[in-house]
Amino acid sequence: MGDVERVDRAAEAEHRPPRIVDEEVDEALRRWMRWDKNEWTRAQVVALLGSASVSELRHRFCSRLTFGTAGLRAPMGAGFNRINDLTVIQSTQGLCAYLLRCVPDADRKGVVVGFDTRGQPESGCSSQWLASLTAAVLLSREVSVHLFSSYVPTPYVPFAVKELGAAAGVMITASHNPKEDNGYKVYWSNGAQVTAPHDGAIMASVKEHQEPWSAACWDVTLAQRSLLRSDPLRHVDAAFMRAVAGLCWHREVNLRCPLKFVHSSFHGVAHEFVQRAFATFGFNSPPIPVPEQKDPDPQFPTVRVPNPEEGHSVLELSFRLAERENAAVVLATDPDADRLAVAELNGSGEWKVFSGNELAALLAWWMLSWWKSTCGDRADLRDVYMLTTAVSSRILHALARQEGFHVEETLPGFKWIGNRIQELTAEGKTVLFAFEESIGFLCGSLIPEKDGVSTAVVVAEMAAYLHDRKLSLQQQLYNIYQMYGYHMSRTSYVICNDAVTIRRIFARLRDFDGGGSYPDACGGVRVVHVRDVNTGYDSSQPDSRSVLRVSRSGHMITFTLENGVVATLRTSGTEPKIKIYTELCAAPGTREVSGLEAELRKVTAALLDDFLEPEKNNLIRRAV
Repeated sequence: MGDVERVDRAAEAEHRPPRIVDEEVDEALRRWMRWDKNEWTRAQVVALLGSASVSELRHRFCSRLTFGTAGLRAPMGAGFNRINDLTVIQSTQGLCAYLLRCVPDADRKGVVVGFDTRGQPESGCSSQWLASLTAAVLLSREVSVHLFSSYVPTPYVPFAVKELGAAAGVMITASHNPKEDNGYKVYWSNGAQVTAPHDGAIMASVKEHQEPWSAACWDVTLAQRSLLRSDPLRHVDAAFMRAVAGLCWHREVNLRCPLKFVHSSFHGVAHEFVQRAFATFGFNSPPIPVPEQKDPDPQFPTVRVPNPEEGHSVLELSFRLAERENAAVVLATDPDADRLAVAELNGSGEWKVFSGNELAALLAWWMLSWWKSTCGDRADLRDVYMLTTAVSSRILHALARQEGFHVEETLPGFKWIGNRIQELTAEGKTVLFAFEESIGFLCGSLIPEKDGVSTAVVVAEMAAYLHDRKLSLQQQLYNIYQMYGYHMSRTSYVICNDAVTIRRIFARLRDFDGGGSYPDACGGVRVVHVRDVNTGYDSSQPDSRSVLRVSRSGHMITFTLENGVVATLRTSGTEPKIKIYTELCAAPGTREVSGLEAELRKVTAALLDDFLEPEKNNLIRRAV
């Protein structure tokens, strides 16, 4: 279909009545055709009228996007619950109105706007285009905009918010999601992602400002002409690299390091930024880029999914290159460079892909060692903190018990960690390290967000330091487990695209025997405690109230078993998944762990089969 025909059909659709008989859907479609100015998404509506079911139309046009663990995220395309020109304009109008109402001098402080390299030609939609629309809406109300002139890693936006003293930040990205998706991530003036009460208040403001304010909101060239727009790229990049340099402690080791590193940017933004970070740390040789994955490509043609957390199946090109180049360590950042996967070649010629929990053990040891060596006799860990999430390994707790620092857990999602970092820093505390098991890490507290760029070069320096002492990353992980106890964890997930099925699964767990109680056993092992953050119940607490805040945004139930296994079932905030986390911890000094690993596998299998019933519920199994 040609462009002219698309426009003609879209124009015709605005004036003709829809072909369906459903008052709510009809009205939603009329609003859409009245407000949307994108010819591609308007043409999609025409096509949907001829082919889609009423239920699909209702799903697309009668529900709205809401903030999840990583902001607004959805497939690109026509519809009020998708990412497109209109929903981004609406979201920005709501954000803008809320900022002007709540943040003093918000118009002068401005909003930072960044974007990755995603795009969908059939929707006329790209991250850069959506960023320009975001800027246009803000400028139409005379709010200053710090719009990056080129793509940047997601961590650059919260860093810029703090560096520039901005009122807020917006990053257009869907991170590691499938190529069909995009997203709208909002950061508050403290540099952390928005949480309650701001997220709910912004969404309420969006509902009050659904109709585009003016033609200026659609003018993607407005940012190029407006005196209220600035480009923070050079300033922020230089400041970010200076901050990263503060994490470099062994420049002399880096200078003489014989190790080679391979880096994959997964068709995303990270390549040039990781290269500069390595130079900042004094490495003589930059990491070798995987040529097929070095340059941005929104189609992600060489990977099944652009998520390095998937492990061996998506790292094959990196492994082949590393073997040709005699490189021992592979670093893989996700498309927006806020997460990092690491693999190392072992003595038997096989690649060990570290889990997020294993890499966190190494990084926590590294950061703690640096702190103690830097402070010497003055090292006082009473005001030192490390942060993690409720579904991540308890390895930080094991370190803290022996070393004397503090550990705090938050709900899943780095937005909770980021806000807690800001609170602790304001109290004069030091946050050394934070992580979530889904390969999200922050070394130090230079930004309240996970960061794959700085973590990549910190891991490289740690590997260089260990190599200088005839140790590998895997050998040092073994040493850590000997000192603090083995922490064996397994992560898997099932795919479920039906929200009704997900609700039914978790409703059954809350009424397992028909008497309104949770399961009392898993795989023949007694359940001793249950925590349900959706209801606020925690049987381990004297008052049965969860210490973690109640969350209504998804389901998360944790079971503690008599054999020490801690198991959590949780819905993903960004993808149609139910995630399964299990961990079993051994006492320090334990050397024989095969029996414990078998026990963990048994419980994990029972959790999946008995609690989720994959065959009955048509769930697709996956393992990470």
